[in-house]
Amino acid sequence: MSYLIYVAMFGAAVVIFLWLRDARIFFRTGLPGYRKAAYWGVLYGALATFGMICTIVFAAFTEMIGIGLVIASLYLQARHEREHVWKNESTLERFLGSVPRPKANKK
Repeated sequence: MSYLIYVAMFGAAVVIFLWLRDARIFFRTGLPGYRKAAYWGVLYGALATFGMICTIVFAAFTEMIGIGLVIASLYLQARHEREHVWKNESTLERFLGSVPRPKANKK
């Protein structure tokens, strides 16, 4: 077993984590940039999972193709424009996707 299998597994886990974080921010704020990122995150998570499976199952032949698919999904996921939702939150709050909810009445 090559170390690239572990790299592919970690990369796929990161893509899925970022997708879930974008979905959480969208559900809390309702911003359209995070909505688009959360919807496209489903596709990118599937692409990263497929790349991980290619790396694990066909380890002798397609390790680099699988790693390339995982890296491509990471790159594509970062390309979407998102609104700025944080002002002075800590690193842990940004990492977990904790954002303040907008107020219902804006008087």
